[in-house]
Amino acid sequence: VQLQACGGGLVQAGGCLTLSCAASGRTFSSYTMAWFRQAPGKEREFVAASSWSGGRYYADSVKGRFTISRDNGKKTVYLQMNGLKPEDAAVYYCAAGRRSFAYSPNEYDYWGQGTVVTVSS
Repeated sequence: VQLQACGGGLVQAGGCLTLSCAASGRTFSSYTMAWFRQAPGKEREFVAASSWSGGRYYADSVKGRFTISRDNGKKTVYLQMNGLKPEDAAVYYCAAGRRSFAYSPNEYDYWGQGTVVTVSS
């Protein structure tokens, strides 16, 4: 599976942005798709996941502001980010894994290249 993330950019605090991650391969629907982010000097952290079993999971810090969705026909996962805060600024990575859900990046097998989100205050 190869993942290609895009959609990052510069946005003002309170603004919105949608990230996309397109996957190659024939078994997209059988993967849990997730978004992680990593700010400078910090560890990679879980943001949201869309399980192959139908569940959606969010980090507490983004609940109510971010929405993950997927289109299995297009083999694409999205992250709609509303109400962006300066602390949301990071490199965002999409990932694919076989487990129904996992917070740890170690549980994901495939990673996109990352897309940069910058939030100005």
